[in-house]
Parts: sequence; structure tokens; C-alpha cells
Amino acid sequence: MDSVFPPTALGERPREVFRHLVEAFLASGEPVGSRTLSQRLPLSLSPASIRNVMADLEAMGLLYAPHTSAGRAPTERGLRLFVDGMLEVGDLGTDERREIEARVIASGRGMEDTLTQATQALSGLSRCAGLVVTAKQDASLKHVEFVAVAPGKALVVMVFEDGQVENRVIDTPPGLPVSALWEASNYLGARLRGRTLDDARAEVLTELESERTALDALTAKIVADGLATITQPSGGSAEEKTLIVRGTANLLESVEARADIERVRHLFDDIERKNDLIRLLELVKAGDGVRIFIGSENGLFSLSGSSIVAAPYANAAGHIVGVIGVLGPTRLNYGRIIPLVDHTAKVIGRLLG
Repeated sequence: MDSVFPPTALGERPREVFRHLVEAFLASGEPVGSRTLSQRLPLSLSPASIRNVMADLEAMGLLYAPHTSAGRAPTERGLRLFVDGMLEVGDLGTDERREIEARVIASGRGMEDTLTQATQALSGLSRCAGLVVTAKQDASLKHVEFVAVAPGKALVVMVFEDGQVENRVIDTPPGLPVSALWEASNYLGARLRGRTLDDARAEVLTELESERTALDALTAKIVADGLATITQPSGGSAEEKTLIVRGTANLLESVEARADIERVRHLFDDIERKNDLIRLLELVKAGDGVRIFIGSENGLFSLSGSSIVAAPYANAAGHIVGVIGVLGPTRLNYGRIIPLVDHTAKVIGRLLG
């Protein structure tokens, strides 16, 4: 969502008051008063003058008064204005870079475990929830076997090199001999072993269609039907996604008021709506670099008042295959979290390459 008006539309005095107020709010999470601002501002302004400027900013819809106190906090519109035009993004510290790289690269296991480690690292460093969306990983196959389980039914057993095992049931022609299942197992096993299903599927189907195989018609049908079944995601979607969320307990750490407890309850409800959250994160793929969603800009967070800072990551071919980010309250330390997310996405991309 674009800012309603650019930061340059504000005069120097209101711009400085607004910038320092938002920075103080993001650092403390508390409404900021005129006395606090008078100590921070490089301008020589009395608390009374600052209160007048704050009143003008409130009339513009950039600030609001959360309580009866004189303190003010930025609205979601104000946060968007600040993030888009005033935010100073800090440099990531050497220790933080090393921690992310050590957690991600040292996992040394399957891609899902690597992404889980990256998500946990982000959660720990940001003290928020870390999350990642990725396409279901297509690992290389180690073993494929057809097993008769009932008249007209056979089980396709797939063992992947990362240790996963999947089973699918297919229909078989009446009276199919067991030898045909053995032959189908040997045929597919020889062509799929050490390769992903997507890599080998087209080649096997081309070979079957061009009759460059010694398989009889029944066995060839079993191979084709089995291949069609096992290359279809178990959820029935051609774009099956995996959502990993870690560190949701961090979202409770700063809860002090009952209103905040209610907000976090709504946020947990939002996280449970995984399909909606996945669709939101998929929007990040269309952009370049880090993207920020603030509060009710997206309907998913209309009640919880939460923000997401997320970035896409690419595979070795340069294709964007997933999104990783941080989920927390709108008072996130954006200047620190943006480089955290950006660096983590780049580390994952280098690992995939």
C-alpha cells in the first residue's frame, strides 16, 4: 500500500517531530509525549510548540492518542509514511550475520530442516515469530515399488533420499499378474532412482508413448498411471505449499495490557488461517527485495494489528521459490528487522545455488 502523500509534503518542523516521535515509539512501544520529544529534537522547540505540531499531525491522520495521556503514537497510515520515506535501515552486525549463516548452513540436512533453522534464527534475533513459505520440496528418489493390496488396487511405495516415505494407491486392470507389478517396479526404479519426479516424468512418458520400451501394454499402463499419481501432490494442488512458523511464544513477551492480550489472541487466530497467510506471503514473490505489510492494510491482520517483513529467495536457476520473514506487532523495529530478513533470504539463496 502506497503512502497517501510523500514525506516531503510535510514541512521541516512537522517532519522532524513526526520522525523522532515514531523512532521513540518503535524503540519503547509506548506513546511519546512532548517533553520526551523536546529532549530528542535537534530543533529548539518548547513542549507547547511540539504539542501544537503533534495536534496538526493527528489531524492529518498520522498520529493518535492511545490513552488519556498527552502521549501520541503513529497510526498505521503514519507508520506507512515513516517506513516508505523516513526509515533509516541499519547495518546488520557481524555477530548476527554469523549466527544466521551458522544456523542455516550447519543444518546439513534436507531443505525443510534448513528453512526451519533459518526461521528459528530469525525468530530468535527479532524476538518475534519467524515464518517461511516454500513449495513442497521434491527430493530425489531412492526406491519405487508397486505392491498389490486388493483386487484392482496397488500401492505405490516411494522412498526418497532424504528419508521421506510416501504411499499412493492406484487402480489396476482386473486380473493383472503380480509379475506386471514387479516389471513396473523395476522399470520405474531404474529411471527414477537418484532423480526427482519432475526431472524424470517427461522423459519416461515420452519413452512410453514412442513405444521405445519392451513393456507389454498392461505393464506400460501401470507405469503411466503410477507416474501420473505419484507426480500429483497429495493435496491435489499443482502448487502445494509448506508453511513453517517458529517463535510464536515471542509474541507474548511484551504483553502488558488486556487489550494487548486480545490482540495477540487475534494474531494467533490469523496464524491458524494458514491458507490466508500463505496467499499473503505469495504476494512478496511479485516484488524485488523486502516487502512490508502493516496492520489492516491487509484484511488478514485487521483485528490483530500486526506487521510482516518478508523477502523472497531464489533457487540455483534464479527462480523465486519461497518467502521468509518476520511476524510481529506493528511497533516492530523495522530498521533492524529489514536487514535481518534480507540477509537470511540471501543466505538461503546462496545455499540453494
